[in-house]
Amino acid sequence: MAFSDQLESLQEQIQNFDPNELSADNIGSWPMFVKVIAWVVVFSGIIFGGYKFIVSDMQDTYEQAQAKESSLKQSFANKAKLAVNLEAYRKQMVEMEESFGALISQLPSDTEVPGLLEDITNKGSSSGLIFDKIDLQPEKAREFYIELPIQISATGAFHDMGAFVSGVASLPRIVTLTNFTVKPAGRKAGRSSLELNITANTYRYKDEPKKKKTRRKKK
Repeated sequence: MAFSDQLESLQEQIQNFDPNELSADNIGSWPMFVKVIAWVVVFSGIIFGGYKFIVSDMQDTYEQAQAKESSLKQSFANKAKLAVNLEAYRKQMVEMEESFGALISQLPSDTEVPGLLEDITNKGSSSGLIFDKIDLQPEKAREFYIELPIQISATGAFHDMGAFVSGVASLPRIVTLTNFTVKPAGRKAGRSSLELNITANTYRYKDEPKKKKTRRKKK
């Protein structure tokens, strides 16, 4: 049959096609173009359903695996970096422990506070200051240390005060000077004097276990 005859037959089938005659019981008698359309629709439905319920789920799983792979790579890179620098970190830890020990050695114990007060007094006297009072204030507990404030009141010339501050800074123990005020104090020993009020703060390490042991012994 020539192509033109097939085309004419198809046109005739389309012209004589009655949708009401289609039913599941007479599928075999459906026109060829209807069968082709039906197969295309069924095949398209199968393709769409397969993508929707199989390929789509696989795509989600693939994307999750990619995200996990990226996270694992980053974690591996971080751990590899730490492993490479492990020896350097150990050396830094040793240096930090040594520095910490050196700082701790500069913190006075309870028994060293009277000696520290004597050092401060000597620095003031050698600088030309006259002390009016040196009072120990209540201790202030911090997270890792105990702060011991010392309230100082003295009179002298301005350059005497500068020499005193410099001398305290050179002490082997850690001492910080805060809350200072300077005001005229009139004339003493034939010269104008200033009154210095300042707080000298020293520190000691907060060693809680030792405190507990001491209390138990006292009991």
